[in-house]
Amino acid sequence: MVGLKPSEMPPTTAVKFLGAGMAACFADLLTFPLDTAKVRLQIQGENQASQAARSVQYRGVLGTILTMVRTEGLRSPYSGLVAGLQRQMSFASIRIGLYDSVKQLYTPTGSDRTFPNITRNAIVNCAEMVTYDVIKEKLLDYHLFTDNFPCHFVSAFGAGFCATVVASPVDVVKTRYMNSLPGQYRSPLDCMLKMVAQEGPSAFYKGFTPSFLRLGIWNVVMFVTYEQLKRALMNVQMLRESPF
Repeated sequence: MVGLKPSEMPPTTAVKFLGAGMAACFADLLTFPLDTAKVRLQIQGENQASQAARSVQYRGVLGTILTMVRTEGLRSPYSGLVAGLQRQMSFASIRIGLYDSVKQLYTPTGSDRTFPNITRNAIVNCAEMVTYDVIKEKLLDYHLFTDNFPCHFVSAFGAGFCATVVASPVDVVKTRYMNSLPGQYRSPLDCMLKMVAQEGPSAFYKGFTPSFLRLGIWNVVMFVTYEQLKRALMNVQMLRESPF
């Protein structure tokens, strides 16, 4: 067995909240350069005007990171990290830490899941939380894994892939729109339509490889760390409350 054993008591809401924020920050520290590279690749070469404004060309994930380091310095891949960590500590703590509590609140005891609710929640959560939950539950139901590191790793990897497939089109449009020249697009919808007309549907998955590397690694690190932190924090809490 790999990792800490599950605690005898289920983790409290406070433990989930704190563990989720810490795990998300740790995942961000390891994957932030991949996110920076993804954005650079997504906005590169979208039109002639932007090409003229950017003399540096990026090729591939590793090539992008190396080019940034060479032209902008060692810190450039981590530009904006502090804001990212603040976001994770607040947003991820709520989104991930309170997921189980909210799910239990709206799921009657002994009832099975309804797939329409899973679909709706998957869209809201960019497929991460619900996909991880479903994959992990199926792996345990069919006794393919026990509730430990291998199960968490496989579930998180699957969640990262699904999240990338679902989120990539929205992410590309958002990145293009926010980094466009003034007046280039009237709205996000206009940006999306022009992308399809000029570059075809494949434009929605531009930068898919760095996106998947980023989300895949992020999900694996975050969920594995989160599962272990929940158990470690609960063990500490139980030791503090023990009379001996």
